Amino acid sequence: MAGDGRAGRRRAFIGSFTAAGGPGLVTAEVAPGGGALTLLSAVKDVPDPSYLALAPDGRTLYAVSETAEGTVAAYRVTGDRPEPAGAPVPVGGSGPTHLGLYAGYVLTANYGCGSVTAVPLRPDGSLAGMPSGRLQHTGSGPHDRRQRGPHAHQVQPDPSGRWAVSVDLGTDSVRVCTVVDGSPVVHREFALRPGSGPRHLAFHPDGGHAYVVNELTPTVTVCRWDAERGTLRPLTEVPVLRDAPAGDAYPSGIVVSPDGRFVWTATRGEDVLSVLAVEADGLRLTGTVPCGGHWPRALAEHDGFLYAANERSGEVSWFAVDPTTGVPRYDGSVRVAAASCVVFG
Repeated sequence: MAGDGRAGRRRAFIGSFTAAGGPGLVTAEVAPGGGALTLLSAVKDVPDPSYLALAPDGRTLYAVSETAEGTVAAYRVTGDRPEPAGAPVPVGGSGPTHLGLYAGYVLTANYGCGSVTAVPLRPDGSLAGMPSGRLQHTGSGPHDRRQRGPHAHQVQPDPSGRWAVSVDLGTDSVRVCTVVDGSPVVHREFALRPGSGPRHLAFHPDGGHAYVVNELTPTVTVCRWDAERGTLRPLTEVPVLRDAPAGDAYPSGIVVSPDGRFVWTATRGEDVLSVLAVEADGLRLTGTVPCGGHWPRALAEHDGFLYAANERSGEVSWFAVDPTTGVPRYDGSVRVAAASCVVFG
């Protein structure tokens, strides 16, 4: 846990788009015994820190700069204000939109050019220098405007730590990768339904299932995950909305409850959070609730609360979750212009 010595101190770190008026990288305190956030500081030295990842020891925070040039930066977060741990490093790819820690590297998913970059880490968690390798995705999909080429949207380790998993919206596929001699390499690529536009993937606590939220159709693809073989097998596709949307409906975030009983998604445009009950090799939509703002770009869970980063209305909203039904109840929000993600230390 990141902290300053006070017992029970919990923090949230919020990314935002500075180009849209956001404050940059924001630190907030989480209320003891509750979910309310109180803003502590903001750091604006890196443009558009749209996605964040915290080191396992809670002392170093990583941020992608989602710009045409694309960089990744590291910060020490032992106090109330993040401090740079060295200079940002170019990722050699445009529009990095996500990052994950894997096998001594920071991996970035570069949406603009459809690639994954590996940046080595020093033992103290700082960035060791320039990227050691980059994997270029190839392919396209049937959506004329959004799938003319690859668009890597997420990269993360699987629960076993053996694999890195890259989700590509442009190619309707998930790539299971490793890093060899500093470079990401593909172990297997798994196709999802053409035109679905996969955005993010979340693993079930059982380690045997994964759920892919699709941006171009408001659905979740339920998959079998085999960590021993590094294989992903699509089983079924489940809607996240009860009725056809009246206008824009672009799912964004997906979270699995710690007890494995529920999956939650956020959908922009419709501006709702969906509750799906986990069933054997499937999901069942049980309902939706308003997201507490407009354009929920990301969703996170922490200690029985859900948090939605509402980009266009400019706040982070939190919800207490009913442990029996999984239904979120709006509990409050804090103003963060152009909010893009929330992670917890």
